[in-house]
Amino acid sequence: MDYKIPLFDLNFDEQEVEAAVETIRSGWISTGPKTNEFEKVFAEMLGAKHAVALANCTVALHLGMILCGVEEGDEVICPSLTFVATVNAVKYVRATPVFADVKGYGDLTIDPKDIEKKITHKTKAIAVMHFGGHACDMDAIMEIANKHNLKVIEDACHGPLSEYKGKKLGTIGSVGCFSFFSNKNISTGEGGMIVMNDEALFDRAKLLRSHGMTSMSYERAKGHSTAYDVVELGYNYRMEDIRSAIGLVQLKKLQGDLEKRVTVRSWYLEELAAIPEVIVPFADRTEFSSNYIFPIVLTPECKAVRDEVRDQLHAQGIQTSIHYPPAHKFSIYADNKVPLPVTEYVAERLITLPMYSSLTRENIAYIASTLKSILADCK
Repeated sequence: MDYKIPLFDLNFDEQEVEAAVETIRSGWISTGPKTNEFEKVFAEMLGAKHAVALANCTVALHLGMILCGVEEGDEVICPSLTFVATVNAVKYVRATPVFADVKGYGDLTIDPKDIEKKITHKTKAIAVMHFGGHACDMDAIMEIANKHNLKVIEDACHGPLSEYKGKKLGTIGSVGCFSFFSNKNISTGEGGMIVMNDEALFDRAKLLRSHGMTSMSYERAKGHSTAYDVVELGYNYRMEDIRSAIGLVQLKKLQGDLEKRVTVRSWYLEELAAIPEVIVPFADRTEFSSNYIFPIVLTPECKAVRDEVRDQLHAQGIQTSIHYPPAHKFSIYADNKVPLPVTEYVAERLITLPMYSSLTRENIAYIASTLKSILADCK
């Protein structure tokens, strides 16, 4: 159906079209100069030393596991309240995901206390996901990691330019992974990036991205190299220049777009404060955030059924979503019987409301008043 207020709005215009056309006309459309530039600009914006552009965030997470030395027989502690790719990446290297609960109804990030409870002699790494662009408790998580000699892989797909105590998300752990899927803050259709500060990890990431080859086609075409060796079993995880050119345009728009989202979030907080049946996660956060999505959680006292509320919102022209079905409940992870009471409650009561920079105050007032009316009828 056509929604009066869709869940997200693609921040594209003629600039992205021109960038793609210009790249096609350049005669170099695979990984080349635009990708190199995209990596450089992205790393500089985050204050990271290195960035490697990839086909998507899923492969970034896979490479993150490899770079952090996660292997068969190891365990990686991770959230269940995340897109399943965060967890699947653990299985790609034949390790075992160990699910930890989230902190609370008002904080949907992984709980450091539960992380520490689940560390065993097999634990190799901790994978965190910065939900909605709001940071996990990285001080506590890094303290645990250092205490137990663990690597930290940041799934920062929700958080380009989001901050934690002055640091950009994705730059605090061993590696940070970003997504440029069509509905993300930065969109290239598909695409991803892995960032790091360690030179050795950077060099290995470039090898693994392209078949384990010591040079790439663009380097050879420019005369920088006439031959190559294959020194490691790598993958074809490259991003090509057409998408990188679009990404460069998106980076120019990013700061302004995120600042507008901060305003949209403030409108939501004002309007939803009058609805007692609703918890707004991260409502007390003040650090800069990408505000990728805007989740709400229905309170335990609320009698409404989440899916019925969503249906009624849709009937009024307001598109919603759910972020996310808990990964530990999927069939592939059915053998994992770990109790995650907060995650399971949130997964049954969470609604993702529309969030994008072009939303107006009137849009937010309409969403809030419609929601308030629906919940009042459920008493």
